[in-house]
Amino acid sequence: MDKLNQTDLTDAFVELIRQAATCLPADMKGALAKAKDREDPGSAAEGAFITILNNVKMAEENSTPICQDTGTPIFEIYYPLGVSTRKLADQIRRAAAIATEQNYLRPNAVDSLTGQNSGDNSGIDFPTMHFHEWDEPGIHIDLLLKGGGCENVSTQYKLPDARLGAGRDLEGVRRVVLDAVNNAQGKGCAPAVLGVAVGGDRGTSYIKSKQQLLRPLADTNKNPDLAELEDRLYDETNQLGIGPMGFGGKTSVLGVKVATLHRLPASYFVSIAYMCWANRHAHLDITMQDDELEASYA
Repeated sequence: MDKLNQTDLTDAFVELIRQAATCLPADMKGALAKAKDREDPGSAAEGAFITILNNVKMAEENSTPICQDTGTPIFEIYYPLGVSTRKLADQIRRAAAIATEQNYLRPNAVDSLTGQNSGDNSGIDFPTMHFHEWDEPGIHIDLLLKGGGCENVSTQYKLPDARLGAGRDLEGVRRVVLDAVNNAQGKGCAPAVLGVAVGGDRGTSYIKSKQQLLRPLADTNKNPDLAELEDRLYDETNQLGIGPMGFGGKTSVLGVKVATLHRLPASYFVSIAYMCWANRHAHLDITMQDDELEASYA
């Protein structure tokens, strides 16, 4: 633990931010390419996907942000007992400022009272950080960059919902998720990845929904009922005809990931984190190799 506490990890965190901002994960690129091939030749949907994929390729080749809205940096930090979370937080804040100076992040932190931009992505609880102590000897960090457009169409429902005929069950969850996607149309920069959380309080439910966006597109939910719901929602959302950027087409959603939390008997919240096609996330592992710290990225 002394080595982890004594080593400045700021540079490693800057590289994590660079990778998240400029390199779309391989499963996302593959899903976008398959979506393009499903669309009718010469259609607006196919053209949108061609533009998206060209943008992704250029961003990676030039190490420039995939989108001009580089989003809110959300860090999920797993650390062993004895590591100073205060030091890690300070280094992450410093890394965000450096990444902003190097143009991997756009200055996004605005004071809600004055409207003044801090200029370096520093501010009250900005970037967002969630710390989780674990039993492993190293540090693992997941970084998600959540853009403002898709955040604006993210939403939360309180069940039962008489308008939708949605009760406090998975059928009710299904109905509100379909409603959320239909309401978003192209405003959230479809095709989306949906992170869904069922239960919790309002705050924990939103946090849990965003954590689902870090899951690989191809993974299968360990709960068979949730796995079935994820597959059904994927099929049904793609029958809505919204298509990429709302231009119409066969692909409106690239993946649906659902998790549950315990809740109070009086409350039944369903939170839906709508993520745009630029589902930008990256992972960093800090491990000890031959008495030296080693950083690996994915």
